[in-house]
Amino acid sequence: MPTVEAVSRTDAGLAAELRTSVMRLRRRLTVERHPDNELSIGSMVVLGLLHRSDAQTVGELARAEKVQPPSMTRTVSGLEDGGYVTRRPHETDGRQVVVQITALGRATLLADRKRRDAWLAVQLKHLTADERDVLRRAAPILDRLSQAD
Repeated sequence: MPTVEAVSRTDAGLAAELRTSVMRLRRRLTVERHPDNELSIGSMVVLGLLHRSDAQTVGELARAEKVQPPSMTRTVSGLEDGGYVTRRPHETDGRQVVVQITALGRATLLADRKRRDAWLAVQLKHLTADERDVLRRAAPILDRLSQAD
């Protein structure tokens, strides 16, 4: 019978360990959100996408988050109702509208990120330099995993 150590060295074992660790960190970062922020994680993701790209159509946002356009339309409508995003006509395609982040949306996103980044920075100080280096190298790999189909 394989030992726990041997199982954790297999790809399946690594997958299980990684999933558990990432989910724990996600939960903790969710707890560390700005206390005044009542937006869902999905809404915050949309604000992040718009902050990085300036403006996108609902279809582009839906594809980026791998959700159906009607779901993204509901998210964008909620953000628009709250003043976090605006919609405007597409410059070259009159059938579409583009969504842009507002000053309120940007401020909300950045305040939330700042608080969570501060918590994480404190936690990183408890690690050794070698451990921080491993995480520095792992971060882009984890991001690639998150983008996979």
